[in-house]
Amino acid sequence: METLEQLLRGRLARAFAEVGGGIADPVVQRSQRADFQANGALPLAKRLGVAPREVAERVLAVAELEGLIATAEVSGPGFINLTVDDAVLGRMIGAVNADARLGVPVAAEPETVVVDYSAPNVAKEMHVGHLRSTVIGDAVVRTLEWVGHRVIRRNHLGDWGTPFGMLIEHLADIGEAEAVRELSVGDLSGFYTAARKKFDADDEFKERARRRVVALQGGDETTIRWWRLLVGESKRYFGTVYERLGVRLTDADFVGESAYNEELGSVVEDLDRLGLIQVSDGAQCVFPAGFTGRDGTPLPLIVRKSDGGFGYAATDLAAIRDRVGELAATRLLYVVGSPQQQHFAMVFATARAAGWLADPARAEHIGFGSVLGADGKVLRSRAGGTIKLVELLEEARQRAAVVVAEKNPALSAEEQARVATQVGIGAVKYADLSTDRTRDYVFDFDRMLALEGNTGPYLQYANARIQSIFRKSGGEPVRDGAPVVVAAAAERALAIELLAFPEVVAEVADSLAFHRLAAYLFGVASAFASFYEQCPILKAPDPAVRASRLVLTDLTGRTLCAGLGMLGIGAPDRM
Repeated sequence: METLEQLLRGRLARAFAEVGGGIADPVVQRSQRADFQANGALPLAKRLGVAPREVAERVLAVAELEGLIATAEVSGPGFINLTVDDAVLGRMIGAVNADARLGVPVAAEPETVVVDYSAPNVAKEMHVGHLRSTVIGDAVVRTLEWVGHRVIRRNHLGDWGTPFGMLIEHLADIGEAEAVRELSVGDLSGFYTAARKKFDADDEFKERARRRVVALQGGDETTIRWWRLLVGESKRYFGTVYERLGVRLTDADFVGESAYNEELGSVVEDLDRLGLIQVSDGAQCVFPAGFTGRDGTPLPLIVRKSDGGFGYAATDLAAIRDRVGELAATRLLYVVGSPQQQHFAMVFATARAAGWLADPARAEHIGFGSVLGADGKVLRSRAGGTIKLVELLEEARQRAAVVVAEKNPALSAEEQARVATQVGIGAVKYADLSTDRTRDYVFDFDRMLALEGNTGPYLQYANARIQSIFRKSGGEPVRDGAPVVVAAAAERALAIELLAFPEVVAEVADSLAFHRLAAYLFGVASAFASFYEQCPILKAPDPAVRASRLVLTDLTGRTLCAGLGMLGIGAPDRM
């Protein structure tokens, strides 16, 4: 099923090619002057040495637009304004409404995609700093699955390294039973802080912790058992956070740093055999081409430190080798904060130099900015510490419960609680995903929970209003594919928005710029609000018009639900 924009581009591209004597982009885009505007005459005119208006007129003279366009005219310096025929809109809306996928095709060449996201550390609380990776990563997973790719989730748990000597020794001091009690109630911060305090203040404890690291790396049975206890209790706690946040990460998706331990030695050996290893200050490093410091000297990627320990780069390289070689992934996505951009660029460059990341496989760092407080600084608690993620989510739920109770007090207590969770968590997610992920954003409960403006609750309320219309209509939505009547200006505006959904999904699945999907959904909801105000639906005087407007209403709700679903946001039927 071709989209409206594809039809326009296809027909105009042939006309532009005929006029220009070769391939030329018609540059079709939405317009406020008409339904669409083709701006390709300006660059083509420059190439041909002809006035842009003349090029545009030549294009219109040969373009086959009959049966698609109601009016086409040249304006300004050479823009081509296009108004789509009402009957075409009606036929396309009917066809899309009959399609369970709303016109979005399944990927012609499905890929195996590995998405690396969230990545908390064992025995440490998940805090606000984990929010963006987890929410954006979940949206990546949902969107790529929806378009037909095989998606493998990887939660790169921080479960290995020198801090575990300190943590396990603290466990040994307080006893296994007490450690389980503390960790089982989710007091990861208290456990870690107590261990750290002893490590910093007690040299004898520090020495025991150092020996415990050796025992852990040597596979000592008791030490390994305690390490597994720490990992297991932490994973159980993280699972409760993911459940509350409504993301798809499960216990099966945890693949920690420890999973690659046995591969680290061979990573360094292979890099050395390939002539990529250089020794610098006793450390084994790779110097990927193109990376230099401020003084112009080459930057090292440390794969093995001078003390014999392995750097993060070694683990990341082992993971790439596994994901491409064993999992047969062709797209590797790392949803990690923007400050790690250079690290991943150097890791990817090294993997390519080693031949582990070769076409068609490619890796992408999906970077993102920080969550800020009202003061413009990284969001922290009133006491100046990091904010626990569970506390942030609970506050969102409680605030949403107040909004829901005020908006619809007739809902049962159980339903109010369910809707409050969807609205509160959805508001937090939408505030994050509606922002260009490369930028920082200010966390503001009042703004994100507002029922007006570009917010999650506004979109959810639009869907709830739609469901209310169908409850009042007393009938089920009709999805038989029959053409609908599209005549009023608000009907046309809504129809054109709805027909753009496949194009938006395709673009977002490629760019993973979710703020574009959010902006599109807000545009749909806004167009529906105008349609709702200007075009009577249930009280339409003509039965055919009533039926057509119900189709537009139904398709709007399904589009909102599908888009919100890709963002990991629920769409309650009542609010």
